[in-house]
Amino acid sequence: MTLQARLLTILAAGVLGACAAQADEAPQSAGTRAAPQPFDRNPFPSTYRPYGGQPTLITNVTVLDGEGARIDNGAVLFRDGKIVAVGQNLSADGAQVIDGQGKWVTPGVIDVHSHLGNYPSPGVDAHSDGNEATAPITSEVWAEHSVWPQDPGFSRALANGGVTTLQILPGSANLMGGRSVTLKNVYARTMQGMKFPGAPYGFKMACGENPKRVYGSKGRIPSTRMGNVAVNRATWAKAADYKRKWDKYEEDGGDPPTRDIQLDTLRGVLSGEILVHNHCYRADEMAIVMDMAKEFGYRVTAFHHAVESYKIADLLKANQTCSAVWADWYGFKMESYDAVNENLAILENEGACAMIHSDDANGIQRLNQEVAKVWHAARRAGMNISKERAWTWLAIRPAQALGVGEVTGSLKPGKMADVVLWNGDPFSVYTRPERVWVDGALMYDMNNPQMRPVSDFELGQPGEGDVK
Repeated sequence: MTLQARLLTILAAGVLGACAAQADEAPQSAGTRAAPQPFDRNPFPSTYRPYGGQPTLITNVTVLDGEGARIDNGAVLFRDGKIVAVGQNLSADGAQVIDGQGKWVTPGVIDVHSHLGNYPSPGVDAHSDGNEATAPITSEVWAEHSVWPQDPGFSRALANGGVTTLQILPGSANLMGGRSVTLKNVYARTMQGMKFPGAPYGFKMACGENPKRVYGSKGRIPSTRMGNVAVNRATWAKAADYKRKWDKYEEDGGDPPTRDIQLDTLRGVLSGEILVHNHCYRADEMAIVMDMAKEFGYRVTAFHHAVESYKIADLLKANQTCSAVWADWYGFKMESYDAVNENLAILENEGACAMIHSDDANGIQRLNQEVAKVWHAARRAGMNISKERAWTWLAIRPAQALGVGEVTGSLKPGKMADVVLWNGDPFSVYTRPERVWVDGALMYDMNNPQMRPVSDFELGQPGEGDVK
C-alpha cells in the first residue's frame, strides 16, 4: 500500500468512525448487528509539525537529485516545506537566493538503521534501552518507547552528516526484537514530535550468531541456527492463527478474540502493514529466511548488514528484498568474515535494491564518506557507477525501504524539502554540510553559531553544540 493510500485509509477510517458514532445514536432495526470496533492500531500518533521556513532558491550548484540524475550549474527552489522546481536558470520572486558556486546540493541523507535515542550519549547503563534481551521473541516492544529525544547524537547526525530522516530499530539479541520507528531529525520534546507522519512501522528480526549466543548462553532455545529457524516458524504459525481469528471477527463480528500485544505486531507483518527489517550476514541464512517468509506469507523488506548479499544478488532481486550494508566493516565475528568492499556496487550492477546504513552513532555522521568508499572500490574493480547513481544509496533507496519514498528521498517537485547544501563535493573527506533544511526549515548553518542545534540535555555541558 502506498503512503498516500495509507493516509487516505486513515482519513477514511476517521470518517467512517464519525458515521458509526452517528449511527449509534439512532435505534437499530431488529436483527441489525453493530459492526465490530477494532482496537486502536496507532495509539502513539505522530504530532510532528514542520518548523517554519522561507522560500529559498539555491543557484549555481551541482545537484544530485537522489534518484540518479545530476544537474551541473543547477538550481533548487523550495517553499512552504516542499520542493517546487529543480533545474537550471530558475528564478523566484520573494525567495531568499543562495549563490552556491562550487557547492553541491542533495536530498537529506536517510539512515535506514540507527539506534540513536535508544542507545544515546552519554553511553551509560541508565541509557541502554535498545534491546529487551530477556526472551528470543519480544515482538511486543516498540523502539519508540525507548527513544530519548534529547540524545546529542541526533544533532550531530544532522550537522555533521546531513541526516534528515532515520529509522530507530531495536537491537539484535532477539529473533524478533520488536517494532522500529521512523523519525524526522528535528528537535522535539517528545518522540511523537519527531515521528515521521504516515510512515509505516518496521519490524526488527535477527538471524545468526546473536540470538543463538544470547539465549544459548542461558541454556535455552535457540542455541543453534536450526533452533533460530524453529522458534521463528513456531511463532509465525501462532501469529497466522491469531490473524485468522481477528480477521474473522472484524469481518463477521461476534465475541472478539483475546488480545495479545505480541501477536498484534506479527499480525501487522502478515497483513503487509509492517515492514520487516532483518539483521542477517550470511548468504545461506538470507536464502532460508526468504523461504520462511514465503511459507508464512510475508516479505523481508531489507536485510541489514548483509555482508554476503553479493553472493545472492539474483535471489534478492527475485524476492524484491533490499540490502542495507556497510562500506567496509567486516571480520568482527565469524559470520561477518566473508566480505568484499564492492558488495553494494555488485548488488547495484545486478539490479538488486541496495543502500548504505550506519548502525553507529559516529558512522551516521559520515554516511557520505561511506558511499564514497564503495564508489571508489567499484571504480577500482572496473564498475563504472556514477556519483549521481551512487547517491541513491542514501536517498531514494532507504526512503523506499522505509515506505516513505513517495514523499521524501529525492529532490522532486511536491516532495518534502529535506535538502543539504554541501560546501564541496560530498564524495570528498574534506566536505561537510554547510546548511541543512528539514521540510524547508533551516535547521543548521555552519556559518551561524546560533543555528547549531542543541538539545536541553546539552545546555551548560562541556562540548555544548560541538560540531566537527
